[in-house]
Amino acid sequence: MAQIFTASADTRLRAAALLGVVALVMALVVLGGYADSSYATLVGWVEHQPVPFSHQHHVGELGIDCRYCHAAAETGAHAGLPSTFTCMTCHSQVWTGAPMLAPVRASLASGKPLEWQRVARLPDYVYFDHSIHLSRGVPCVTCHGRVDRMPLMSRAQPFQMQWCLDCHRNPAPHLRPPAEITRMDWSNWDEEPGIHAVYGELMTKVYGIEPAKLTQCNICHR
Repeated sequence: MAQIFTASADTRLRAAALLGVVALVMALVVLGGYADSSYATLVGWVEHQPVPFSHQHHVGELGIDCRYCHAAAETGAHAGLPSTFTCMTCHSQVWTGAPMLAPVRASLASGKPLEWQRVARLPDYVYFDHSIHLSRGVPCVTCHGRVDRMPLMSRAQPFQMQWCLDCHRNPAPHLRPPAEITRMDWSNWDEEPGIHAVYGELMTKVYGIEPAKLTQCNICHR
């Protein structure tokens, strides 16, 4: 009976199987790398805005509180975006004829709101409430980064599920006095040993924060 397979058939089959495994591993590595890349997370990317608003100037240099523009952050799920009237509170007096503020003046004249583009955007299937986080002492800088150093606003955190869960599993280190939630620089938080070291642990008990409940699916997915 004639031989069906050649002497090298087994070798070729093994080589093909090996190449298939290598290709699968490489595909997983590439996908994993993409998921953590700035192309997927958009960390550091700047959104085009109708006006080149500088948080560095307004927050860092002028010291304007976050809540002046994002007035609903402490009372609602959404922080809100500034209305034209909020901008014109100052700019009806200063930089009144600046070319870059022409869209703001046009918005006031027409009554058509400026179309600000959200930088910190979550998927529709994720529920996030600003008010509950701020009332417990999670400062703005935790999620939004050092906006006082951003000439143009960019995303500071990946907002991936794992990033959120890391905080929910161990919230104590992220808690600060609610009266100081808009403070940007916390570098001296632990300069005096013992004063703030146990603050987070104490506040988790005061507020009844239970990490086991914070990691349940229905906390964020409703």
